[in-house]
Amino acid sequence: MPNRVTAIHRSHRPKAVIIGAGMGGLTAALRLAHAGCSVTVVETQATVGGKMRTVPSAAGPVDAGPTVVTMRPVFEKLFADLGHKLEDHVRLTRLKTLARHFWPDGSTLDLYDDIEASAAAIAQFSDAKARSDFLAFHRDSAALFKAFEGPMIHNSDPRQMDLTLTVLRSPHILRTMAPHQNLAQSLAKRFSDPRLAQLFGRYSTYIGGNPFLSPALLSLIWASEAAGVWRVEGGVHHLARAMQTLGEDLGIRFVLNTSVERLGQEQGHVCNVTLSSGEICAADVVLFNGDPRAIHLGLLGSELTRIVPREQVEPRSLSAHVWSFASRVSGRDLSHHNVFFGADPRTEFDPIASGQMPCDPTLYVCAQDAGAAPDEVQRFEIIMNSAPSRAESKREVALCRDLTFQTLAARGLRFHDPIPDAALTSPMDFAHIFPASLGSLYGRSPHGLTAGLKRPRARTALKGLYLAGGGTHPGAGIPMACLSGQHAAAAILADLVSTSPFRPMATPGGMLTA
Repeated sequence: MPNRVTAIHRSHRPKAVIIGAGMGGLTAALRLAHAGCSVTVVETQATVGGKMRTVPSAAGPVDAGPTVVTMRPVFEKLFADLGHKLEDHVRLTRLKTLARHFWPDGSTLDLYDDIEASAAAIAQFSDAKARSDFLAFHRDSAALFKAFEGPMIHNSDPRQMDLTLTVLRSPHILRTMAPHQNLAQSLAKRFSDPRLAQLFGRYSTYIGGNPFLSPALLSLIWASEAAGVWRVEGGVHHLARAMQTLGEDLGIRFVLNTSVERLGQEQGHVCNVTLSSGEICAADVVLFNGDPRAIHLGLLGSELTRIVPREQVEPRSLSAHVWSFASRVSGRDLSHHNVFFGADPRTEFDPIASGQMPCDPTLYVCAQDAGAAPDEVQRFEIIMNSAPSRAESKREVALCRDLTFQTLAARGLRFHDPIPDAALTSPMDFAHIFPASLGSLYGRSPHGLTAGLKRPRARTALKGLYLAGGGTHPGAGIPMACLSGQHAAAAILADLVSTSPFRPMATPGGMLTA
């Protein structure tokens, strides 16, 4: 059935205020402006991008959030729906090496964007049984992703019945889902080599999950990465900047370095937004692109707390300690993605589950300038999984420094330039940057088989108020946040058209489905 094209008649331009310029907010803003809305985007930070943020370094801006793009067709569709080509705005390079992995015993393994190449590498790394285990795992992960992509990821309002029908249509999926096992248990049964179970267990951390508490279903995350990973030339933040430039061309007004004090209501409908500058922006619709927990806690007005119930925002996902800096480096040949594993994942995730720092962490190292000359100053981002925020002392910052750089030195990776404390973004820092988040970088925890159904949807109980972002369905990650913005824009346009006295008007190039 062809998509129905919807646009707002130009003689009636509804006013949309977007609170937050993360991926979800930017996506919705572009789609609404292209459909004919008058759009204002309000952002507390000095730049757009949300978690796609950077910090300055001696070698230029260094990523301090996401480092690559997956699910490229999601972004190609966004730009195509606006009448543009993604490649005309950002340069993407497909990574042949998905990630380079290091273990304390000195073993290393590269995984590639070619499954047979990865299988061959695994056979050399371990044995023929490990190769067979991997191919079976990849087959099942791809089947899970294919089965749930439509009814879950691309469905704006999935229900338990949608998932039940998916399983009924493909009964073999139930065995692959392993509904009574957590991800770590499932992988331990799948892989004869425990290092591979440890490797694929880390994919749950991509959406803030502990593999010992996350459902085995999350093995499908591997399929999204195996389908392709792209590096954005200059850093992922360039994607956000390109979207801002495109938005300005569409007439979107960006108000940066400004927060929102409260939402105004009239007869049960949003009517305006009060900014910290004192300006009051009239609004027919408001989209909140922040952590939904902020609404639950009353940060936009005490009368809104029931709009987002507690079970939609708690328990919280993982946070992280993130180092972003420039330095000369030696000792290891690095790819763009690098993972330095601890000896036992339990010594990482058990302390985190109790609110402590990991004893023997797995460290992700993004070498943003991989391939540069050995004596050249390069940009790095290092991520250590952590518990959501709590009070921190200078001693804990020092402990994080020791855990990070002594661990890497023990694995053979050494940095030769001073790295200041200011290069660290802690869970407390994230809690400050993203209000009410507790520093959780992925919103609600993905623990539990039905956790994905508990996130808030785009529509809320308050007319005119909508949600988008990593804390909203379909969840965390750049492509998921982009889809949340798409879902929100579609809901807004459908609701505006249904209540507007003006007829819908199609415009060339295609718009949103109503």
